[in-house]
Amino acid sequence: MTQPAMRQTVRPVPAVDGRDAADTVVRTRLVEIVVPVYNEQHSLERCVRELHAYLSKTFPYDYLITVADNASVDATWQVASALAEEIPQVRAIHLDLKGRGRALRHVWGTSEADVVAYMDVDLSTGLEAFLPLVAPLLSGHSDLAIGSRLHRGSAVVRGPKREFISRTYNFLLRATMAAKFSDAQCGFKAGRTEVVKQLLDRVEDNAWFFDTELLLLAEASGLRIHEVPVDWVDDPDSRVDIVRTVVDDLKGMARVARRTLAGRGAVELPDRVRQSQVPPGLGWQSVSFAVIGGLCTLAYMLLFLALRRLVPALAANALALGVTAVFNTAANRRFTFGVTGRRNALKHQLEGGLAFLIGLVLTSGGVAVLHATAPDAGHGVELAVLVAANAAATLVRFVLLRVWVFHPRRS
Repeated sequence: MTQPAMRQTVRPVPAVDGRDAADTVVRTRLVEIVVPVYNEQHSLERCVRELHAYLSKTFPYDYLITVADNASVDATWQVASALAEEIPQVRAIHLDLKGRGRALRHVWGTSEADVVAYMDVDLSTGLEAFLPLVAPLLSGHSDLAIGSRLHRGSAVVRGPKREFISRTYNFLLRATMAAKFSDAQCGFKAGRTEVVKQLLDRVEDNAWFFDTELLLLAEASGLRIHEVPVDWVDDPDSRVDIVRTVVDDLKGMARVARRTLAGRGAVELPDRVRQSQVPPGLGWQSVSFAVIGGLCTLAYMLLFLALRRLVPALAANALALGVTAVFNTAANRRFTFGVTGRRNALKHQLEGGLAFLIGLVLTSGGVAVLHATAPDAGHGVELAVLVAANAAATLVRFVLLRVWVFHPRRS
């Protein structure tokens, strides 16, 4: 991907005790905070000074504030450059093309920090949430972290229109993309740098959908996303074009959905980067398995009835059961047991095939017994027997998937 032309003003970042980083024997953890800006000459200085003052007093790690100017046409670049010259922990970068995602891609992709983050220049999000945001990343507990305005512990002040749009958008993500994170668009996010760099090449958007696409890709790749409730006050001077942003977001969701259906929705991560995930508990697994099982049973019934017109009952049963078993294993892998990414996907399908064979034996045996006892039974009776046999096979399948195929202690 071609990078836009860029200018930067940067000074060495001193260690927390005042010595130059080059003189420090042991390097402390470094967090780089990107502040993307466009035509913010009037508010930039105040916000950067407030952020710097807060971090210098309360933040226990080294930090670097990077002001990323997205092709501003006012005096934003001059203000950013002056701040970088004055404050050692501030640097300024100017890009000749607009796009928040483009700015984050460039800075995060070249960062040498342990953790990269970003926040909106208006500081709508309370800064007291910043340490809880990055702490799980520095400890290695999580891979990405987001501030959530929709968390029940959050305190949010904004108009009804923005509230409705935000909740609707995040509902669509959960309903159509199976997203587990609650707030995709809060301008308050962070990630382990080595993890973020693995994802950036696969993120196509360079504007407002960048955040959502990054999170969907991370979740599909089996990464842990930590959520922090935040206090958030809407900026009345926001210049975001809501209609255009909504349209672009819907287009982005459609593009990511197509990529996922094509089998390109995840990134294969090196072992040193990947975090293991623990499947959810029995309660959720039972509900998810039942929903998936119901949908697969419906698909099985329709497929069986269609095939029964062409082939004998045993052949129609085997074909219908085989097709739906593949989809059943894939769906339960992703949604019931929380396994994402392509790693071991074929192995899981092969092991799930044992459950398919058990189901085939039970259902075929039921059909054989029916034909032996009632040779004139119609297709409806055949289907009823098969559904009953499938119910028994489903229970066996759930036990096998839970205690064997997707057991968390299996390597």
